[in-house]
Amino acid sequence: MSVFEKVLPVKPVLDAAKIDRLLTRGVDTVYPTKEKMREALMSGERLRFYVGFDPTAPFLHIGHALQLRKLRELQELGHEVIWLLGSFTAMIGDPTDKLAARKQLTRKDVLENAKTYKKQASKILRFKGENAVKLMFNDKWLAKMSFEDVIALSSHFTVQQMMERDMFEKRLEEQKPIYLHEFLYPLMQGYDSVAMDVDGELGGSDQTFNMLAGRILLREMKQKEKFVIALSLLTNNEGKKMSKSEGGFIALTDVPEEMFGKIMAMDDSMIVPYFTLATDVSDDEIEVIKKALADGMNPRDVKMRLAEMVTATYHSATKAKAAKKHFVQVFTQREMPDEIPTFSPTSSVMTVVDVMVATNLAPSKGEARRLIEQGGVKLGGEVVTDAMLSVYPRTDEVIMQKGKRFFVKLLP
Repeated sequence: MSVFEKVLPVKPVLDAAKIDRLLTRGVDTVYPTKEKMREALMSGERLRFYVGFDPTAPFLHIGHALQLRKLRELQELGHEVIWLLGSFTAMIGDPTDKLAARKQLTRKDVLENAKTYKKQASKILRFKGENAVKLMFNDKWLAKMSFEDVIALSSHFTVQQMMERDMFEKRLEEQKPIYLHEFLYPLMQGYDSVAMDVDGELGGSDQTFNMLAGRILLREMKQKEKFVIALSLLTNNEGKKMSKSEGGFIALTDVPEEMFGKIMAMDDSMIVPYFTLATDVSDDEIEVIKKALADGMNPRDVKMRLAEMVTATYHSATKAKAAKKHFVQVFTQREMPDEIPTFSPTSSVMTVVDVMVATNLAPSKGEARRLIEQGGVKLGGEVVTDAMLSVYPRTDEVIMQKGKRFFVKLLP
């Protein structure tokens, strides 16, 4: 039985310019070739594409958004699009780029992480109306597989194929363990393509091995070719991708001021890649930006425009302008913002760590202690060095500051 409901007829858009942009802007590689995929998209046949994310954290970030933006292009071209959440695969852990096995999550962890994913993604994708995105969960088929099914699936791959993955080679060289369940991850992701009977998949270029596993399984199990669009990654000046595991990410749940500030804090070398991958600025305008930077334009001015555009995309133009004003006032002019949130004690005795968590200056006590160790917290203008410093009880008001942009007025 199909995992899909009856699909309403939607006629694909045969717009050569939009299809060329789909296949080139922010794209690293297309399998088997861009030419064959372009031919398929211009054929008038409605194709089924998907992108899959494992809910390993409660937020989506800009790296995810790049893939969702590309999926939206396919949605606007009239093709059937699926956003797949790895409700089963997230419990196993993707070994991609990892020099140690991932921590395995429980089903409860995964569902809790995914609770607000649809709301976050709705800033990019359309979940209602004509050609709405289908949201699916891969435990629907993976959790029902028998051991016999897994053995049959694994017979399509060799150990040599799995060992071609860079991270496994590095672990062998460093005598680090490779767990058997990590070999099974690409099989599971590959089987998603078979279960949904897709025509194509898109994802970050770091997912190429997993996406091609699905291409192999579709060909061998259903005699069907599958297109793969491997997208360029947003990387920092050291070549590391900006993600949950590598750090440096911008979460879609970040408040406007934090989102704006993170973009302003990034390396200047990332300006053009961000404009290319994270905005809808035209290719011609990006060339103008490149030339202006090469001719000596202050990168800060260009970055300011980028930060406002990205913040407006995930919040609003009004909030983006307010975030810009906040940044200029606090960071550039070294002033405190006009409006500072206040906090009244929730307990008669509270340490600086307790207050940071209670005021959302830190998501956890561990993160609060890390910020203090790095010298990133001030109380009354003085750098805090003791995580156990008593803040309450007190009889006066005082300003607590995290970094250069975040302030809270602590009331008695």
